[in-house]
Amino acid sequence: MGVILLDIGNVLVNVDFMPFCRAVSRKGEAGAAAIMERYCQGELKDRHDTGRTGPQEYLSMIAADPLTRDLPPDRLRLAWQDIFVPTPGSAEAVETLRQRHRLWIMSDTDPLHFAFLIDRFPVLRNMDRYFLSYEHGWLKRSPEAFRYVLDSSGFDASGFLLIDDREVNTGTCAEAGIQSILFRSWKETLASPLLAAFSQCSAEEEART
Repeated sequence: MGVILLDIGNVLVNVDFMPFCRAVSRKGEAGAAAIMERYCQGELKDRHDTGRTGPQEYLSMIAADPLTRDLPPDRLRLAWQDIFVPTPGSAEAVETLRQRHRLWIMSDTDPLHFAFLIDRFPVLRNMDRYFLSYEHGWLKRSPEAFRYVLDSSGFDASGFLLIDDREVNTGTCAEAGIQSILFRSWKETLASPLLAAFSQCSAEEEART
């Protein structure tokens, strides 16, 4: 069986940070836009997603910002976490893929988001393995993230297929010899000739062993 590396954001669940930004903004839409730029993208978020800034430190940083309203810590935490909705067709697609492949999560995420996702979205549970940026310290735009997966697995790169919505990630995995599908929808992904070829190769490899 081949291994499919599944991204989470905008593949298994859709992500929208703006509800968080609006919920905590002290200065309306202008403040929300500034909060988005400061905490939902860029270097500060990268540090959080790679485990260099812990969850409590990150939330405390947001709470201390003059842009944000005074909120109880639990409300601030929930506002940060509750930014996901299911991607249409993801649960059915996962069950289809599971019939022929091992499914490993590979995600750029932080501990607060991942804990919320596992609790609220059953589609993320019962995967074979989880490779999370906040645990191993690499974002997928870095080749080291994929080298870490390969080194940890003991498998050849030809046995992997990444499904991810970001072109920078599909480009980087190619540097490690891993094929990828740039995700747009589950209907398009499941009909991909590349997925069909990967499944066929995996089946042939299994038959030889």
